[in-house]
Amino acid sequence: MFFNYKKNRAWVENLSIVMQIGLTMAGCIVFCFFIGLYLDKWLGTRGIFVTIFTILGVIGGAVTVYRQIMGIIESKPEDRENRDNGAN
Repeated sequence: MFFNYKKNRAWVENLSIVMQIGLTMAGCIVFCFFIGLYLDKWLGTRGIFVTIFTILGVIGGAVTVYRQIMGIIESKPEDRENRDNGAN
């Protein structure tokens, strides 16, 4: 029961892209959440910085994910050309 990478290459590549995008978004949100939590504890406030930084994490994560998706979309035609030229 071995995984046939050549047969499932497109599926594996798409899965890795989806996982990368999801982890990027989650990482931005969690990182900003903990910065806000630290600032709230340090300044003695009650959740204002957690809220602000979580919103900033969502916005920052969305921008980063958007840039990743646009980079993937722009690089796809080049990859196809390189594969076609390499096969000949």
